[in-house]
Parts: sequence; structure tokens; C-alpha cells
Amino acid sequence: MQTLPNLTTVDKTANQGIFDTNIKRRKTRPVKVGNVTIGGNYPVVVQSMINEDTLDIDGSVAAIRRLHEIGCEIVRVTVPSMAHAKVMAEIKKRLIQTYQDVPIVADVHHNGMKIALEVAKHIEKVRINPGLYVFEKPNSNRTEYTNSEFEEIGEKIRETLEPLVVSLRDQGKAMRIGVNHGSLAERMLFTYGDTPEGMVESALEFIRICEALDFRNLVISMKASRVPVMLAAYRLMAKRMDDLGMDYPLHLGVTEAGDGEYGRIKSTAGIATLLSDGIGDTIRVSLTEAPEKEIPVCYSILQALGLRKTMVEYVACPSCGRTLFNLEEVLHQVREATKHLTGLDIAVMGCIVNGLGEMADADYGYVGKTPGYISLYRGREEIKKVPEAQGVEELINLIKADGRWVEP
Repeated sequence: MQTLPNLTTVDKTANQGIFDTNIKRRKTRPVKVGNVTIGGNYPVVVQSMINEDTLDIDGSVAAIRRLHEIGCEIVRVTVPSMAHAKVMAEIKKRLIQTYQDVPIVADVHHNGMKIALEVAKHIEKVRINPGLYVFEKPNSNRTEYTNSEFEEIGEKIRETLEPLVVSLRDQGKAMRIGVNHGSLAERMLFTYGDTPEGMVESALEFIRICEALDFRNLVISMKASRVPVMLAAYRLMAKRMDDLGMDYPLHLGVTEAGDGEYGRIKSTAGIATLLSDGIGDTIRVSLTEAPEKEIPVCYSILQALGLRKTMVEYVACPSCGRTLFNLEEVLHQVREATKHLTGLDIAVMGCIVNGLGEMADADYGYVGKTPGYISLYRGREEIKKVPEAQGVEELINLIKADGRWVEP
């Protein structure tokens, strides 16, 4: 006769490590960007980028401040010309005088050595794209790269990158080596194809030049507009760095994710997947919307994964025939009343059937227990039963009584 195994003999700790609910982040070196640190044991850093032309000093200062005030910890600006690079001195000065010193990273692109050297004097971090920093004009007639051609371009890259590396190294500043799937250098495309391998080798070439000059204040990104390519590139980069004894932090993002609901879902699919694997030290959600719209998405991703707690965590059932009040409406009311708080878990449950179990980890519970009345909980303890019309007000009073309320 078939019997069930004796469950009392099962080793309950055997799979504890496999099913650990805490994310174990990949060990990386700390890289300072002004007063913010990326990597190490520091929280995952949130970034965004202003849309303003950097030559518009007033507009740029205002845009940087807006982002920083809502939680953007490092702000990126574009510096396509020498004039843009020089004006960063005034932007930094204005920020310090009128607000505070916000960490800034400057984006440098095509043949940007002189621009990068200038802007490095004024800001904390320079981002370069290996596919564009020494731009190779595509040759439609090319059928191969000879070893000598490959090495010749490699030497040109070393000569062009060295002055910037030395400048950043001596100033104690940082660099992001930002590889984009859509802008790989021609010889990388010829050698490795349009692949994650080509992206990784492109980054490694620049990393080795930096290391040869004793510069390791590096952050690496491997962005792509297709999530599967982005995931493969970052995972391969992390593995190759681990194999080579490199511990540089990674900047995560799905580039050109678009807008609206799908842009948010696409960004979350890529960023959250890697973060859950322990890969990633700073993130940017790239939306075709106002930059301010990116920051809430970043924090929601980090909060959902338990990597940062910057807002209220709401636990709410999906509603069913047992629900004793308009759950969607009440959740909206509770959220509007408490969304300015931080560090709390609040459960809004439509009935008692699943309520106590599903809200077990919540600090406060709002539960439909009998028609027309709401039961309010502190943890698992029922504190009071109140008329439904007074439910939200009494929830606030309970939070106030515990000394956990702050005014909006």
C-alpha cells in the first residue's frame, strides 16, 4: 500500500538557503559620486536625467532641483559641446547657492575627450559610451577587421581615454562605462555580432584601460531596449567580472522603454528581475515622459523587492462576493490619507475570511467584519469596531495614538 512520507522527519532547514526571502546582493566596491555612494552595502541609488538643454542655466538648475526634491539621488545632464561642458560650472554654483550640492553625472558622446576633460572639472561623474567615445565611421564595404586594424583602434582608444581617466582619478571622481546595445562600435559588431557578448567585451576593453591606470571608481551599465537582451548582457557582465575578480557596481536600465503603462511594465520586467537575482546597485527607469514620472516607478520597484522602504506598503485583497464595502474606493481613501507616511504596512481587507491571515505582517488593518462596520487592527490584535463612515478617520487616529503619524 502506498503511504505518505513521515513529514516529521523532513529536514526543515535543508532548503532554507534556496528559498531565502531576502535578496542577497552581489558584492561590489563602493563608488562615491559626490555625497552619494553606489555599491558596497549602500542602498540601491535612484537616478534620472533632465530634458533641458544644459545651456539653459536657469531651466537646468530648476529641473535638477525638482528631481532631487522628489528623491532622485544622482541627476544626469547631457553635454554635447564644449559650451555645454563649461556652463556646468555655473549650474553647480547656482545649485549650491540656491539649494544644495546635488551629485551630477555628465553624458559625453561622439569623440568626446576634450568635452569630457572640461566637464570633469565641474561635476562628480562622467558617463561615456564605448561605442561612441572614439567614434568609428561604419564602412559598408568592410568584410573583416585585420588584427593590426583592431589593435590600431584599440591603441587610439587608450590614448584618448587616458587623459580623462587620469583627471578623474586624481580628482577622486567617478566614471560610468555605459554600453548601449544599439550603439556598439563597428569592430565589436564585426568580431562578436550584435550580441550581449559584444556588449560585455566592449565594456571590458574600457575597464582594462582604467585598471592599467589604477583607476577603479567605475560603474558599468549594459542597457538595451529589449528586455531579454538587457537581462542576458547584465548577467553575462556580472559573471565575467566575477570570473576576472572585478567587483564594479552595475547601473540598471531598459533604455528607450517608451511611455505609459507598458513603459513602466517593460522597465520593471528588466530591472526587478536582475535586482531579485542580487544584480544591480543603481537604477534608472527611462520613460518618454517628464523625468519626475520616473522616480515613483524606481521607488515602487525597490519597495516591492524589499530593497528600500520609502513609502507605505498597502496590502489589499482583489475583492470578491464576500467583500463588505467598496474595496477600491476605500483603498483609495486610505491611500490618499496615509500616502505621505513612510515605513508602514497597512492592510485593507474586504472580509474576515482571508483578512487575518493575509494581513499578518501589516502594522495596521482595516477589515470588513460585519455589514456597515469596520474592524481596525494593530498587527493581529483587533483594537476597535467603528461605523464604516468613520473607518478612515479612526484608522488615522489609531496611527496617531501610536505616535507614528506625521502631518502631510
